Amino acid sequence: MTPSSKRPAQSIIIGSSKLTMDMKNLIEIVAPSIGPVLVYGPTGAGKELVAEEIHTHSGRKGKLVAVNCAAIPSELIESELFGYEKGAFTGADKQRLGRFEISHKGTLFLDEIGDMPLSLQSKLLRVLENHSIQRVGGKDDVALDLRIVCATHKNLQTMVDSGTFRADLFYRLNVFPITVPSLKERGDDILELLAMLLEKRRGQTPNVPLPTFSKNGTTELLAYDWPGNVRELRNVVERAYILFSGREISGQNVRENLLTLQMPSSNSEEENNAIWDATSDLVGRSKDNIEHAVSGRPPQPQDYQVWFQHHNNIDLRGHLQDIEVVLIEAALEVTNGMVSAASDRLNIGRTTLIEKMKKLMISKDKTLI
Repeated sequence: MTPSSKRPAQSIIIGSSKLTMDMKNLIEIVAPSIGPVLVYGPTGAGKELVAEEIHTHSGRKGKLVAVNCAAIPSELIESELFGYEKGAFTGADKQRLGRFEISHKGTLFLDEIGDMPLSLQSKLLRVLENHSIQRVGGKDDVALDLRIVCATHKNLQTMVDSGTFRADLFYRLNVFPITVPSLKERGDDILELLAMLLEKRRGQTPNVPLPTFSKNGTTELLAYDWPGNVRELRNVVERAYILFSGREISGQNVRENLLTLQMPSSNSEEENNAIWDATSDLVGRSKDNIEHAVSGRPPQPQDYQVWFQHHNNIDLRGHLQDIEVVLIEAALEVTNGMVSAASDRLNIGRTTLIEKMKKLMISKDKTLI
């Protein structure tokens, strides 16, 4: 029987573009095995959904347990993963199971594996080799029936070359890599994703009228680059519900009100004020300030003020690092690789920029000192 003939009717990964279908086929092939899987892809593209799909297709009876390696302080991540025995350290007043044991007979998803400390990487390698762990403060091995899926937006091969990621662990994890394409690469999926997100939002608030997109509106969505990937599309749907509930959304509305945060025009001053009242907390800025905003302006620090109204957490270190990488690479591009000129654009010292480039592993092959 071919893999496609065995695929379940429902998949949590939405889309029928070639890249998406190729990814689904890879997931179906690897899911029944017990070997590790390494998922690559940009932030917001849906790497955790791939892990969930692998677990669902695996038929394993245990839980899918997710851990963000970048979100847990390095001094706590070992006990979080391995658990600890009573008395292992001050405050350990009873035995506690770690994420490895909790995911016994299931799947452990280690997100942002590139941020795992080197000292812990060697212990993860032993888990993969021996299929057992030792709790912190313990002496006995605990045998596990464990499946590990890891994910990263970083280039682990580059990290191996720089000595910040263990080569033996990389080759142990990289047996079956799966790359999640960016939303820009799988543009044929955008309308399917849009329909799914609108339907999901309607299910959450059935009494709120559904917004609709005109032909020009969907054309604008298809033409956009989606730097925030599926996560950004989800935020656009949320804005559409708040600003255009029960109304048709034009191409201009998409450009000016959904992809940026300008206020939509309204025939009724009363309706206009009501919408501002409903959205002032979302954008985190006053009406007077936003009325003078420039279309397509770069994101502002205050835009993050309402993050936790829409998300449970944020990988702060990873997010800030991503911003640094993007801005440094952009500065180098517009200055044709001249580090001194790029440092002037960034308002930092030339030496500071060079150190940041080394730390962030930004290639200097095409730059001129």
